[in-house]
Amino acid sequence: MAAATEQKLPIDPKYDSYDFPTTAPEAQPGHPGHTTPEQDEKVLKLREDLEKDGYTERLDTLTLLRFLRARKFDLAASKAMFVGCEKWRKEFGTDTLPATFDYKEKAEVSKFYPQYYHKTDKDGRPVYIEKMGKIDLNAMYKITTGDRMLQNLVTEYEKLSDPRLPACSRKAGKLLETCCSIMDLKGVGITSIPSVYGYVRQASEISQNYYPERLGKLYLINAPWGFSSVFSVVKGFLDPVTVNKIHVLGSGYQKELLAQVPKENLPVEFGGSCSCEGGCELSDMGPWQEAEWARPPAWANKKEEAPAPAAVENEDPGYEKKDAEGQEGVQTSA
Repeated sequence: MAAATEQKLPIDPKYDSYDFPTTAPEAQPGHPGHTTPEQDEKVLKLREDLEKDGYTERLDTLTLLRFLRARKFDLAASKAMFVGCEKWRKEFGTDTLPATFDYKEKAEVSKFYPQYYHKTDKDGRPVYIEKMGKIDLNAMYKITTGDRMLQNLVTEYEKLSDPRLPACSRKAGKLLETCCSIMDLKGVGITSIPSVYGYVRQASEISQNYYPERLGKLYLINAPWGFSSVFSVVKGFLDPVTVNKIHVLGSGYQKELLAQVPKENLPVEFGGSCSCEGGCELSDMGPWQEAEWARPPAWANKKEEAPAPAAVENEDPGYEKKDAEGQEGVQTSA
């Protein structure tokens, strides 16, 4: 196969309308601006096949390239992944969530499971933080429901795609398609393993199947004793490209983390100097909030015409869920 050289992204005016840079900063094969003629041809063929099957949404070049990279540019596998994603989006009501979903209990839920986007790393990517050691599902189910937690997770993924990543790309002057994630494992013990496993399984399924190629780096900090040994076994089942993105760190993580995230962008509790008014966990600070770089997301224009997300039985945040024995089938990912 011919070597990839830096080039402009092949644009299809019918689907491509970008107001941010479209060349990836690193010359990685298959990434925008670094594709081969054969890879460009596969984008065209995948779009053509999907159009024949009646698909009209999300056929832009950047999106199709992500699905192709996720399946090593295997056309049949990439198409199957895209079709599966579209089926899920329709069933879940994904397209309407960013404009209509109101997670009014977010501040209360955050006390038992902090998860939030906060500023950027040194590469300009959004930083996403989770504190898994504080998970208390029983307390959370007195405030919200498993269904609403899952809707919030998907809403935030949609907002990562637009407006967060486009705003970061404009500010950085280069295409940014991934985020830098920090997962704090402090306090994760034997009693919380079921909760943690449920979250990891659910989040991984949604991320891998429906939002491919969004992970830039993942820092697992405050990893408990023995975690590294377990992870070394798990690595054997992961794609080498994914493994290289994951960094398992113990309690002495600050030096390596600060090498990736500017001190002024990292919350104080993780060794940084940022202390947002009202708390970093609820600030949602980043280029997507800065007038110079922010633009109204595409989904904002559809708010009035979009129906509300499908009603969920007993969705009232004041509704208390059943105990563990009565939660079969409840999706517990936030």
